[in-house]
Amino acid sequence: MNSRKFALIALFLVQLLYGLNYTFAKIVINENYVKPFAFVLLRVGGAMVLFWLLGIFFKKEKIDKKDYLTFLLAAVFGVAINMLLFLKGLELTTPIHASVIVTITPILILIFSSFFLKEKITRLKILGVFLGFSGGILLTVLGKSIRVGDNVPLGNLFIFINAISYSIYIIIIKKLTAKYHPFTFIKWLFLFGFFLVLPFAYTETTQIEWQTFTPYIWFSVAFVVVGATFGTYMLNPLALRSLKASTVGVFIYLQPVIAGVFAIIMGIDAVSPIKIAAMCLIFLGVYLVTKKPKA
Repeated sequence: MNSRKFALIALFLVQLLYGLNYTFAKIVINENYVKPFAFVLLRVGGAMVLFWLLGIFFKKEKIDKKDYLTFLLAAVFGVAINMLLFLKGLELTTPIHASVIVTITPILILIFSSFFLKEKITRLKILGVFLGFSGGILLTVLGKSIRVGDNVPLGNLFIFINAISYSIYIIIIKKLTAKYHPFTFIKWLFLFGFFLVLPFAYTETTQIEWQTFTPYIWFSVAFVVVGATFGTYMLNPLALRSLKASTVGVFIYLQPVIAGVFAIIMGIDAVSPIKIAAMCLIFLGVYLVTKKPKA
C-alpha cells in the first residue's frame, strides 16, 4: 500500500473515531459523571501515558532546542484551547449550533495553508470544499436537538475559537511532521498539553465519583481516551506526512455523516432523502479534494 492510500485510510479512521466519540462523550458529560474540563484532563493524561509508553519502542530522535517552543505552541492550540473550549462550548450551546460552526474549520485550514504553507488552491479543491461545506450545513441544520443551551452565545463563541485553534494546530504540526516522526513530537505535545490543562481541570477532576461509574460509562471513557484521543492524535500526523493540510481539513465533513449513520444504526435517527443528498454532497466534496492533481 502506497503512502498516500495509507494516509487517506488513516484520515478516514480519524473521522470515524471522532464521529463515534460524540455519542460516547455526550452521555458521560450530560449525565454528570465527568464535567467537561475534568474529561479533558482524563483524555490528555491518559493519552500522554500511552504515547510515552509507546515511545519506548521507537528510536529516539534528537530535537532541536528551538522546536520545543513549536511543540508548546502546538499543545496550546491543538490540546489546551482546542479541547477545553470545545467541550465547554458544547456544554453551553446546543449540538446543532456547535456542528454548524465546526463546518468552517476546513475553510480556515484551506486559507491558512495557502498563506503559511504556500499550498496551491486549485479550482477543484475550492469546489470540493464548497460541496462539503454545503452538505455539512444541510446535514446539521436539519438535525433536532432536544437539549437547550445554558448560554448559547458564549458557547458558540467558544466553539468558534476552538475551530480557529484547531486550524492553527493543523498548520503547525504539518511543519513538524516533515521534520520528525509523529511519535517524537506527539508525546511532547501531550506532556506540554497535560500541564496546560491541569490548572483548569484539577478541581473538577477531584469531584469525580468513580464508584458511580457503570460498565458502559467506563467503556465510554476508555473509548474517548484510547480511541478518540490517543488514536486520532496518532493517525492525524501520519496522514499529514503524505497529504496537504487542506485535504486533511475537508475530511472533517465526514464526521456528521458518520455520527448520523451511527445514530440510524442505534435507532435514534431515521433515513430521509435530504439526508442522503447531504451525505452525497459531502462524499463528492471529499473525493474532489483528495483527487490527486495531474502532473
